[in-house]
Amino acid sequence: MVLAREATHGRVVHDCNAAAVAAGISRGSRITDMRAILPDLRVEDAACAADAADLAMLSFWVRRWCPWAQSDGADGLLLDCTGSDHLHGGEEAMLREMTRAFAAMGLTARLAIAPTIGTAWALARHGGHKRFICEEADAARHLAPLPVPALRLDGATVLLLKRLGLKSIGALMDVPREALIRRFRRIEAPSANPVLRLDQALGRHKELLVSEDIAPPLRALRKLAEPIGHLDGLSQILRDLAVDLCALLEREGRGARGLVFTAYRVDGGVLQCDVRTGRANRDPAHLTALFDGKLDRFDPGFGIEAAALEAVDSEVLAAAQDDLTGKTRDDMAFTGLIDRLVARLGIGAVLKPVRQGSHIPERGELWAPAAIENAGSLSAVQRRTTTPLRMLQRPEEAEVIHAVPDGPPARFRWRYKLHDVARSQGPERIAPEWWRENSRARLRDYYHVEDSEGRRFWLYREGLMDDGRGGNPQWFVHGLDA
Repeated sequence: MVLAREATHGRVVHDCNAAAVAAGISRGSRITDMRAILPDLRVEDAACAADAADLAMLSFWVRRWCPWAQSDGADGLLLDCTGSDHLHGGEEAMLREMTRAFAAMGLTARLAIAPTIGTAWALARHGGHKRFICEEADAARHLAPLPVPALRLDGATVLLLKRLGLKSIGALMDVPREALIRRFRRIEAPSANPVLRLDQALGRHKELLVSEDIAPPLRALRKLAEPIGHLDGLSQILRDLAVDLCALLEREGRGARGLVFTAYRVDGGVLQCDVRTGRANRDPAHLTALFDGKLDRFDPGFGIEAAALEAVDSEVLAAAQDDLTGKTRDDMAFTGLIDRLVARLGIGAVLKPVRQGSHIPERGELWAPAAIENAGSLSAVQRRTTTPLRMLQRPEEAEVIHAVPDGPPARFRWRYKLHDVARSQGPERIAPEWWRENSRARLRDYYHVEDSEGRRFWLYREGLMDDGRGGNPQWFVHGLDA
């Protein structure tokens, strides 16, 4: 089997399995030519973009073994494991652990440890072993028998070296260095300069591994000349840190969604508190106000010598302009109010209604934390509605006496109390949601009723006589009307 991709002159082999290699199939060959060699060749489309995304993900996944890693081409990873191998029982033990971890993901890895990137790259791809460890003194000896493509050279340069009779790295090393430099001195591209690639592999020319690192945290830090032991001074430091952090956020074009304030005591103790915002924000006064009352719980001990404010969660925030009167937009003022309430009362105490796209009253809305933008994704929140004034948590069954079977209630008993109906309004019919309920679901007829003492209720009858979906209709009290 081979994977195919589009090229300038038609589809070519992107990659192939071991059976295809044994049959003479090679990468870069035209699919039509390979079918002539193997008529029953199985061809599938290569997913190059998905492979690149998976490789980028793996470049972070391999940091369990060392802190510096990056993707290399379309099928490789480079790791700087200097000083990390002893944490895994040595180099050989670390390579075995890597082999097992990749195998558990369904991946086959060829691994090599060497003093330079070039040597490790060559031994992993052309060394002939699944695991290879090369000491610095043995680099030249291990590289010598390998073919010249192991120096990470492009196809045109490899073809040129083969025409010159230089098919192995050892043959290239035997050529006088001055002659090679004279031949390739004007070539700047590393992949077309065998002298540079050979120097990189042997450590004569430094080659750094540039890790695809996570963006640095947005953090403001203040170290104090003298420790402070009172909270008023700490509040002033927080205000200064908020100004510093908002300057960083503005430079990055971002706004804070989550903040952590950390105070470091002279005795090694660490004090922390955190807040969140309902919308990305970089207003120092507003962010400082969110910490009101939280610093009162801090115990400075023998004094606080440093403090930091970090945006642990941030979003892109474009610059906003006030109106012509210089006033802040109403939606920003409302968001600021929500943030202050949440900071004072807690995230679970400030709720907002979220529409759920259902005409069934108990499913129509849910109440979710106001500080969470995408509240519709929550799965365990309290469901309520805004009509009537107060809806019960769940409908409660009632015993109803009615003049006609499909008419409004004349008298009903609910919670052991009998109510005589003085007037009623309805019905308002609600059909079941056939796309989410079974075929036995029954329609509802809702009534607003008022009893002889002036109390108002919201009742519904579930089902109709002889509707073929159960026994007699049932009545329920669903809410207390205004």
